[in-house]
Amino acid sequence: MRDAARESLLVTRFESLVERQAKFVFRVAYAVLRNPEGAEDVVQETFLKLYRNRAWEGMENERAFLARVAWRIAVERIPRRGAELPELVSQDANPEDALLTSDWMGAVHRLVDALPEELRQVLALSGIEGLNSREIAEVAGIPEGTVRTRLQRARQLVKQKLESMGRSACGK
Repeated sequence: MRDAARESLLVTRFESLVERQAKFVFRVAYAVLRNPEGAEDVVQETFLKLYRNRAWEGMENERAFLARVAWRIAVERIPRRGAELPELVSQDANPEDALLTSDWMGAVHRLVDALPEELRQVLALSGIEGLNSREIAEVAGIPEGTVRTRLQRARQLVKQKLESMGRSACGK
């Protein structure tokens, strides 16, 4: 009976982990795949793999551990062709503002999507998920200094292209 009670407690703890972190794992997977269906599959595979291996029982840093597992599974699923982003719907009341916002956000998304894969992924984990450079290094399996360099380069490229777009829109 003690084994059944212990197993029941483990299942309850695992269910709690899934409830707490499923959205986070989805966002990590989506940052890599840019595809909601693929990201959902990665979430399921991540938690199934953790449950089967009982790897979740010894986690020290829950978010970093889950991000690393999801990241690796998602990277293995990257399609050979780039996936397209779904169209973003604006919540602006003014149609003119909605158009400008949509154009601007679309341009930013296209610039980020056009970054080389290694720059886009660290930028997404930093900017969208709020992971620090140490956590990103753990997730991606690269040195922390490399993460910082890639983040700086990604931000610099996006900034330069946005400035260039602003100048060309103004006719300069």
